[in-house]
Amino acid sequence: MPTYEYECPKCGHKFEKFQSITDKPVRTCPKCKGRRVKRLIGTGAGILFKGSGFYATDYRGKSYQEAAKKDKEPAGTKEAAPAPKADQKTGDKKAGGKKKSEGTS
Repeated sequence: MPTYEYECPKCGHKFEKFQSITDKPVRTCPKCKGRRVKRLIGTGAGILFKGSGFYATDYRGKSYQEAAKKDKEPAGTKEAAPAPKADQKTGDKKAGGKKKSEGTS
């Protein structure tokens, strides 16, 4: 059941009412008993899911948790990637890269 916000234009009193969607809107102010209460447009509230497992990813198995721990290890504990080798012919440090010959159009 939603909570609706109301305001009395006569006295300016704002209040909330927890009621069913099918209930009629409140018309009487609880403070001044004015008969012209308006229901305000509310921002709503977030939906709370309670219980176990609404998504397959919520509660992963032990193998997933162990793999996630390995991914979070500091960079110093993993092996470093090998540096690119220099091209023997041209000395270019890009693997397989060739220098453009000079003077050709």
